[in-house]
Amino acid sequence: MTKELAIMLKVRVAQSLPSARRVEEHIMQAGGIILCGGQSSRMGAPKAALPFGPELMLQRVYRLLSEVVQPIVVVSAADQVLPELPADALFAQDEQPSRGPLEGLRAGMKVMQPLCDLVYVTSCDVPLLQPGFVRRMLELAEGYEAAATVDGEFVHPLSAAYRTSLVGKIEQLLNADQLRPNALLKQINTRFVTVEEMRTVDPQLSTLRNLNRPEEYLAALREAGFE
Repeated sequence: MTKELAIMLKVRVAQSLPSARRVEEHIMQAGGIILCGGQSSRMGAPKAALPFGPELMLQRVYRLLSEVVQPIVVVSAADQVLPELPADALFAQDEQPSRGPLEGLRAGMKVMQPLCDLVYVTSCDVPLLQPGFVRRMLELAEGYEAAATVDGEFVHPLSAAYRTSLVGKIEQLLNADQLRPNALLKQINTRFVTVEEMRTVDPQLSTLRNLNRPEEYLAALREAGFE
């Protein structure tokens, strides 16, 4: 075999790599954003610091998310006290108070944009998050600006993957007082994924169960085996 032919064969093999490997490389470039700047008014206590087994809720969500992505930035309100997190955690704060999750998404994106091109975004109140769900959403985002789950007409914008290049679009929406993440998803090239599609990696759709009330928190503790 000539040297030229050997090089040609190597190129063809590289071009025909299984899509699974290309997707894996795609995921390796992804980071995470955890939003925890909400007021927790319905819970009656800061959700990020609620005990969940041997951890606090934010610590658990951070650990589970870190099984799939790295780095991770935690976005809080300006005066919010956070539980202790691993040394490699990144932090950001809302630039303007009480502007909702899109404000937090902007703050997190600004930190992550120089570090990766894709992020999985979650709130801090999903202690039953499944790493397989995160991995699948990142896979489904390939070729799109975002991928988000949808249940009928209800969209889950905080269990979704976003391109960090969307910072400018997010700032345009905030400047126009459009504060809902769904406004962003409607204006960009979003892949909407039905919840039924996600049952293959999260049969109970536990990742989508954010906890807003004490009874939901207690039910999640029982489901996780913590009384």
